[in-house]
Amino acid sequence: MSLVKVSVENISKSFITKEGMRVEALQNVSFNVSEQELLCVVGPNGCGKTTLLRIIAGLEKPTSGRVMIDGQEAKAGKVGLIFQEFSLFPWRTVIDNVKFGLEVHEIEENESLKIAQRYVDLVGLSKFEQVYPHELSEGMKQKVAIARTLATNPSVLLMDEPFASLDAQTRNLMQDEFLQMWEREKKTVIFVTHNVDEALYLADLVVVMTARPGKVKKFYEVKLARPRKRTFQSFVTMREEILKLLEEEILPL
Repeated sequence: MSLVKVSVENISKSFITKEGMRVEALQNVSFNVSEQELLCVVGPNGCGKTTLLRIIAGLEKPTSGRVMIDGQEAKAGKVGLIFQEFSLFPWRTVIDNVKFGLEVHEIEENESLKIAQRYVDLVGLSKFEQVYPHELSEGMKQKVAIARTLATNPSVLLMDEPFASLDAQTRNLMQDEFLQMWEREKKTVIFVTHNVDEALYLADLVVVMTARPGKVKKFYEVKLARPRKRTFQSFVTMREEILKLLEEEILPL
């Protein structure tokens, strides 16, 4: 039986707008993520997916409920966060960007360089160590962001639409390269995406959310062998089912 790494327990989140209106973003969201599992969350715009990630990261407090990581309540600094925006330092080279988190943790220079080089190699950016961000493609910039996060050895990796800004071909390539990295690093991953195809291609488990307030509508366990073929009938059937569930949430609006 797989060990539970992350437990999201009855998370609800509401906030007050500037106009004084109470908005319920999330309502009683619960799921478990096993050790080394890759879970994807899909749902309509505004259903609280990013808010949920921030709560799991310990950056926001839920109105009710709790998140447990390794049996302890989630707190900032325990997980790694990768967003759609690369947030690289333009004055730092690739290797120095990857080293940044290690410097914050006061890792000795020679050791931090060794670790950073390992992850630069892992994401396929060998020979680009001394290149600056403005000289990189969008896909390469996201690889640097992934390497920088992995270098700090986070307990859990949280990813918020990390490939959304890439063109379709680059996005597919990044999905394949990310899966290779995930299989080597054995990280527990929670990956938010609007793209159902991407979720089914990557995930062990897909969580489908309702429109706001975001609730869990359905779980899909994806037992398809990797590497997956998007044209296989089982893949197509599951994609159509999830798209129909999402359409049910969007159409009434």
